Amino acid sequence: MTINVHSYESMGTFDGPGLRLVVFLQGCQFRCLYCANPDTISPQGGRPTEAEEIIRMAVNQKPFFGRRGGVTFSGGEPTFQAKALIPIVRRLKEEGIHVCLDSNGGIWNSDVEELLGLTDLVLLDIKERNDEAHRLLTGRSNGQTLRTAEWLERNGRPFWLRYVLVPEYSDREEDIRLLGETLGSYRMIGRVELLPYHTLGVHKYEAMGLEYQLKDVKENTPQQLDRAAALLREYFANVVVN
Repeated sequence: MTINVHSYESMGTFDGPGLRLVVFLQGCQFRCLYCANPDTISPQGGRPTEAEEIIRMAVNQKPFFGRRGGVTFSGGEPTFQAKALIPIVRRLKEEGIHVCLDSNGGIWNSDVEELLGLTDLVLLDIKERNDEAHRLLTGRSNGQTLRTAEWLERNGRPFWLRYVLVPEYSDREEDIRLLGETLGSYRMIGRVELLPYHTLGVHKYEAMGLEYQLKDVKENTPQQLDRAAALLREYFANVVVN
């Protein structure tokens, strides 16, 4: 079976614990206004890749992973190709390689459920707790994302919570507090990562002939990040600004 791969990053340090091989998969159902990888959204892009190619890369890099590192599947949205990803994750686990899944949690079916049951750690991206604001940012409801978080908690599956602080979109105090009130008691959340908004992907929009919708939104100030981190720490024990 093949899987559609957009690109790879070796020795990544921002997508899970330790040093990681990051595999960016093609296809996503969200349309985030600030998406840094707009070229991964369409399911028609990328390169059909045999599972063995990914497994071989991971095994070759395994000596560099140490105790904490491993492979992270990102995107795009990796659960978009859950059926093809399941046997790859099984093989990586047989090789003793730690597997992370960086997901928006917005897709649910039997393949996704099986995949999450195999994965060592989920990096769950919650774009906004307020559903109306979430729809504005992504074009979709956050209902399934919250149900995915509930499933992970109920089934004892470890996950990290990731939250991008977009000025004027996801930085409202009441929304951050609502996030804390909803998920603050979850025992399976090992870490909360506050991710600064950035414009590093804007050149991709220009190359693709697309308009970047948030061109007037400036990157976070240190004060904005400190304020949001302080709010999150009222609800969560392990909050870091990534």
